Amino acid sequence: MFKKLLALALVAIMCVSIFACTPPEDELKGMSEAPMPAATITKDFEIDADFKLGVICLHDEQSTYDLNFLNAVYAVQEAFGLSNSQVIVKTMIGEDDTCYQAAADLVDQGCTLVFANSFGHESFMIQAAKEFPEVQFCHATGTQAAAENLPNYHNAFASIYEGRYLAGIAAGMKLNEMIEAGKFTAEEAKIGYVGAFTYAEVISGYTSFYLGAKSVCPTVTMDVQFTGSWFDITEESNAAKALIARGCKLISQHADSMGAPSACEEAGIPNVSYNGSTYQTCKNSFIVSSRIDWAPYFAYIIKCVNTDAAIDTNWCGGIKEGSVALTGINLDVAAEGTVEAIKAAIEKFKAGTLNVFDTNNFTVNNGTKPTSHQVGGVEVIENGIFKESKVQSAPYFDLRIDGINLLNEEYGE
Repeated sequence: MFKKLLALALVAIMCVSIFACTPPEDELKGMSEAPMPAATITKDFEIDADFKLGVICLHDEQSTYDLNFLNAVYAVQEAFGLSNSQVIVKTMIGEDDTCYQAAADLVDQGCTLVFANSFGHESFMIQAAKEFPEVQFCHATGTQAAAENLPNYHNAFASIYEGRYLAGIAAGMKLNEMIEAGKFTAEEAKIGYVGAFTYAEVISGYTSFYLGAKSVCPTVTMDVQFTGSWFDITEESNAAKALIARGCKLISQHADSMGAPSACEEAGIPNVSYNGSTYQTCKNSFIVSSRIDWAPYFAYIIKCVNTDAAIDTNWCGGIKEGSVALTGINLDVAAEGTVEAIKAAIEKFKAGTLNVFDTNNFTVNNGTKPTSHQVGGVEVIENGIFKESKVQSAPYFDLRIDGINLLNEEYGE
């Protein structure tokens, strides 16, 4: 209960929930409005009196990744009028048998819907789903739901590669501004990226970010430094510092602590963060942040359980569903015209005229245009577009494209 109360307090303080609790105006005076409206959650069904949701998190509120999930859980709890006894959260649950034990305990407490948020939780969630067929189990970033074909086990993700691409546009425009100001040449336009592991999820993320930057700054290159951990403040800070030392002019990340953003603020290097705004602590470096808004998915699965509707085996929300979100843009750091450029790209995404992984925009193996790629025996390049969400909800883009240099790939295994 204490952790839940702490999380609720942090929701109000950090203000990244779907209800966008806005901090005092003087704390956000340099920020634009978010380029996309926040997801709207409405309740048009009845919730069973004995309904309970159980949530399993890898870390706690100190992790930006886990806090993003908790924000969504508590926002939907408020929107749906669920009591504290109907939402049970377990944090600091490792990617081991403790996940199964946590799931079993949630079932014992009466949960009819259990959700876990980390890739390594999957096998233990499947184990629980097989043991408790009357309970629905949902899992973020997993890949095995279709193969397992269990009626009570489901995977979910979002097309966050679109949000990463939009954030990349902001990065590329900042590079252009610094080039025009004479801070470095176009050939020196290099960005750095702190990645946790060499999983497809991370590859998809850093590639889409790079392609967004490249769409406005054609000469950009990128170095990627892996940490081998989702949450390690020291390693993430050290990785950012190493990238800066290698001449990277801007840093982004797919890692869960404040290590990289804080290192950028200290060094005076622009930063594009992930899973929430760092504006209040990094006013001189923060530009924008993308994230998955999990509130639409929590609303969806709660409705399914309470109306006896089937839950998608692989669910993937996008901009239309409000599952891809951007913070406001720090106008004191971002290049002029960034807000307008991102809004223009959003409209292209909505119209279907912009595709992140258009093979006309990148090459592999020193100049080769990819024409075919299979995932699980399914062709995923269609009409020159790599279809990231065709086979499953979780990312599977794992091409190593030209222009991106992996510094310590073996460390991120």
